[in-house]
Amino acid sequence: MENYTMEGRTYRYYGQESPLYPFGYGLSYTTFQYRDLVLSPPVLPICANLSVSVVLANTGQRDGEEVVQLYLRWEQSSVPVPRWQLVAFRRVAVPAGRETKLSFQVVAEQRAVWAQGWHLEPGTLTLFAGGQQPGQQTRAPSEVLSARFTVTGAARPLRGC
Repeated sequence: MENYTMEGRTYRYYGQESPLYPFGYGLSYTTFQYRDLVLSPPVLPICANLSVSVVLANTGQRDGEEVVQLYLRWEQSSVPVPRWQLVAFRRVAVPAGRETKLSFQVVAEQRAVWAQGWHLEPGTLTLFAGGQQPGQQTRAPSEVLSARFTVTGAARPLRGC
């Protein structure tokens, strides 16, 4: 095998085609609602980490568990990157009629792109938070929130941070 590119060989690089059973696929006996997605800081230096918080409410009649998923999408990159990349997930139990605020850290390493070595690039990225992948078609209602943030500074190798 001489072609080691991942394009067309893994769900991360399928282009517009969605996998049959994406990460987080499944049904629940209750319903959840996401709100108040906050990224801090909205403009961060190239080597900094991003703090993320989101509120998850169980709006159904039964206690339930939700797998909260965070994905990143590069708006423009100097090299091919996935449509979006899973950067965090957490299974959370939420009693019926209750809500919980979740906090995550997206570290600089998770924004690195491969270009003959791991590099960090400035630019605009979109973070998605929800119970499924962005744009996923499901029978059960689920929402995905999104927010953009900007990375500033000069591109540099990841080990230079």
